[in-house]
Amino acid sequence: MRVDLFDFELPQENIALRPARPRDSARLLGVGMDGPFRDLTVLDLPSLLNPGDVLVFNDTRVIPAQLEGQRPSLNGEGARLGATLHKRIDLRRWQAFVRNGKRLREGDEIRFGAGVSAFAESRFPDGSWTLFFPGEEPVEVLLERAGQMPLPPYIAGKRPTDERDREDYQTMFAAKDGAVAAPTAALHFTPRLMEAIAERGIRTETLTLHVGAGTFLPVKADDTKDHQMHAEWGTIDSATADRLNAARADGNRVIAVGTTSLRLLESAAGEDRVIRPFEGDTAIFITPGYSFRAIDGLMTNFHLPKSTLFMLVSALMGLDRMQAAYAHAIASGYRFYSYGDSSLLLP
Repeated sequence: MRVDLFDFELPQENIALRPARPRDSARLLGVGMDGPFRDLTVLDLPSLLNPGDVLVFNDTRVIPAQLEGQRPSLNGEGARLGATLHKRIDLRRWQAFVRNGKRLREGDEIRFGAGVSAFAESRFPDGSWTLFFPGEEPVEVLLERAGQMPLPPYIAGKRPTDERDREDYQTMFAAKDGAVAAPTAALHFTPRLMEAIAERGIRTETLTLHVGAGTFLPVKADDTKDHQMHAEWGTIDSATADRLNAARADGNRVIAVGTTSLRLLESAAGEDRVIRPFEGDTAIFITPGYSFRAIDGLMTNFHLPKSTLFMLVSALMGLDRMQAAYAHAIASGYRFYSYGDSSLLLP
């Protein structure tokens, strides 16, 4: 499909630079396959679901994976470089997108300050690099010392990252280090909302997908068939898969909280619509025409024009329906992107 079919105009004032406070006070747009859109709040979520439905959360934890440094030079101060870690390769190596990366050569050292440095080992075909972090300390410890939270470009380009972001850009489910972008749909959840969900008889499950920096990259191809997704690592254990299959067999719905949860669930499901244990990389790319196997609904924030995530929600609800929903959201003052408002999509 043509990528420009997924374009829309978004006023700058609709881009959220800070999350709602409290988190569960954010707005929620209810979208069905037909009928009027419903203007609600996230606190209304329990009343929109049925007892026995299952919400599936991503328990990945965002690490401070944004690094600023320079390449030393014999003639003085070297080139300034920025690195956003994308995906772990092994204990001391990460794939990273490097700003000013064309000035980098294999073997070059990048000094990030606070005693943290890395060496450029090899370049991937997409222009990203393998960075090797020497020493004995875990890379996560080095990042806590030298890194910043990797806010999306549409926020970081408008204000500096600060200490508030270390809490704001982390969900209450964050448990397993490895993401370089937050599973933002779950940013809206609070203990009081989870209590209301439990009282309603709605069940919850968790999986892990370490979100990579590729989620921020624009689709540069003119046609979706020419776009290459970056792989991300995820896991679903057998007990979780069994409970999800049992819930659906009993006539209950599986609602993914966020596109990250949805993508991993769909990667783990076969054509028989059975969810199986999964551990490994997924580069699933969901566009209109895709037949969903594992989920019955999606709670998600509002996404960028021409992004793979807007393509995903259009696959779930239909492109015309989502264009209409986004037009309604923009006209009604909904806040977009990572720190913005939410939607509940029920096909």
